[in-house]
Amino acid sequence: MDYDQLASFLEVAKLQSFSRAAEKIYRTQPAISAQVRLLEQECGEKLFDRSGKKVLLTPAGEILKRYAEKILQLHQEALQAIAELNQTPRGKLFIGANEATCLYVLPKTFAIFKQRYPLVQISIYRNFSHKILQKVQEGAVDLGIVTLPQTANNVEVIPMFRDEVQAVVPKNHPLAKKRSVTVEEVAHYPLILPKTGHTRMVIDRLMRDYRDHLQISMELASVETQKKFVGAGLGVSFINRAYAQPEVAAGVLKLIPIEGQKIHRELGLVYRRDRYLSLPAKVFIEVVRESTQAPTPNPTPATGRIR
Repeated sequence: MDYDQLASFLEVAKLQSFSRAAEKIYRTQPAISAQVRLLEQECGEKLFDRSGKKVLLTPAGEILKRYAEKILQLHQEALQAIAELNQTPRGKLFIGANEATCLYVLPKTFAIFKQRYPLVQISIYRNFSHKILQKVQEGAVDLGIVTLPQTANNVEVIPMFRDEVQAVVPKNHPLAKKRSVTVEEVAHYPLILPKTGHTRMVIDRLMRDYRDHLQISMELASVETQKKFVGAGLGVSFINRAYAQPEVAAGVLKLIPIEGQKIHRELGLVYRRDRYLSLPAKVFIEVVRESTQAPTPNPTPATGRIR
């Protein structure tokens, strides 16, 4: 059993045809048939059912297909790892993150990374955390930045961001003079909330005792839009402190801690621990470790997490 035999076997399995597989990899059909026959002799089982119009895998063939894919992937990864020993990182790095993370968490990290590794092109897939985790597990992105905690068994997690969620109001709002506000006080005013996602779920739980008389003014998909409409006086919202700092510094918005509640949003960099990481992915992880501070435990027992 060698790599060439396994590659030919996988092409036949994929195309369900010896002749088409031979054309695809520029071999003769007898040569492909001979390779498969040698595999069948070594395995002691038929690998394909040739009785119909299409060539289909037998149960033994299905098993070999799973292992053949892993063997060829590991072979390619080994060659790539050796080739990268003395290389300068280059190529494309695929990262998954949501819009707010890209705007408020990653710019510093990206700036350091691009300064060190200008030959690496970054491609960002934007979506919710569960979608990003799915793409990481599928191998569609190299690295993902998702809300913690994550319970997937096959991913490595590097904590990289932790921030408190607070109420946010316009600078001239009646609540703006208060040092802290209760959930009940916020519930008396029109609310501007995230349209979907775990953030909305956490806010709904926070406000559940007052849901019968809540005034939901707007439901929006973007943090930037939330801030714009809060600043325009259309309602009160909840937001990460870091996300509103420019508007707070400009005197447009006011952040107010929620009395009796400590709600934090935590982010982590995730990647498949059972997949080979490209050189750009490895050096990006190094930059993340250097440029971010791991979160410290929250001593307050009343905590929540926002995704």
